[in-house]
Amino acid sequence: MWIPIQIDEKSAEPLYHQIETQLRSLIISGNLAEGTLLPSIREFAGDLKCSVITVRRVYQDLEGEGLLRTKQGTGTFVSHVGDGARAEYRRETVRKALEAAVDTGRSVQFGEEELNELFQEIVKRKYGEEDEKGE
Repeated sequence: MWIPIQIDEKSAEPLYHQIETQLRSLIISGNLAEGTLLPSIREFAGDLKCSVITVRRVYQDLEGEGLLRTKQGTGTFVSHVGDGARAEYRRETVRKALEAAVDTGRSVQFGEEELNELFQEIVKRKYGEEDEKGE
């Protein structure tokens, strides 16, 4: 099974974290449905051109969060994700991104009003683009 994970080798973010974050997003968003059999650790590492240890760590971390479950001799599967957990994850992901944007704005002395105006401009442009694509 091919899983759409994009690795940026030039990123300062550790490889395991890039994979874990994207795989978590795919699971929480429902793009990987409950019960989906994931590739074996060795197969996934080969697909991603990374270490087996890296993928093992990702699988163990996500299993610890309850997003994956492993059945000995069968494989690793996506666990059930409740609607509450899904909504909380979505909200937390956006909150973190917005906090980072505000921190960046403040670091370059961008005022609150300027930041709000820019945010509204970007939202209108991005959602306008989606509306145009849907027509």
